[in-house]
Amino acid sequence: MPDFVPDLAIILAFGLASFVLAISPGPDMALFVSRTLNHGRAHGFAAVFGAISGIFFHSLLAAFGVSMLLIAAPTAFFVLKILGALYLLYLAVQAVRQGGGLTLSKKPRKAPRLFESYLTGVGINLTNPKIILFFVTFLPQFVSTADPAAPQKLLFLSAEFVLVALPVVTVIIFLADGVARVLTRSLRAQKVLNWSFATVFAGFAATILLLEGRR
Repeated sequence: MPDFVPDLAIILAFGLASFVLAISPGPDMALFVSRTLNHGRAHGFAAVFGAISGIFFHSLLAAFGVSMLLIAAPTAFFVLKILGALYLLYLAVQAVRQGGGLTLSKKPRKAPRLFESYLTGVGINLTNPKIILFFVTFLPQFVSTADPAAPQKLLFLSAEFVLVALPVVTVIIFLADGVARVLTRSLRAQKVLNWSFATVFAGFAATILLLEGRR
């Protein structure tokens, strides 16, 4: 077996952890669903691929040890989390504005470009504390610092995370697109959905800010 491939037990354990993280509600999942409901599957997948780009960025940092600087420099980590909270609040405001990012209608306002949905996925992933903590503190536990192939194994596990998470979000996007066909017939359902997503985004932002305020 190549040196960069972890033991089977580690692959299975990390795969389970990745699946649990992928199905857990979070701002990334809310973004995928909201983009799909408003602008179609293409925008949903654009946001997903943006998030995947962010995941590879996290994995590169973890693999080469730069991520540990966030632990060694609490101020930098604090600033990153606050920026993430502010970004989530921005998305919450957009969700309830007239013609905002979560508005469903039979004649929607001009949709964003696919690249904009991609960049939004990148941004929400890079500032998502759940993902940051997973790659900075949890992922390195599956390798030994004394292992000369540790960076390569971290990259392997990061790729495994993507392979586990991608089918999960794909199912979510296809289900969301089907729901959108029904919701476009109900104005009340649209408003409830928009406020629900706004609540999710704002709730995560508030949680981050409250936890940091108590420290």
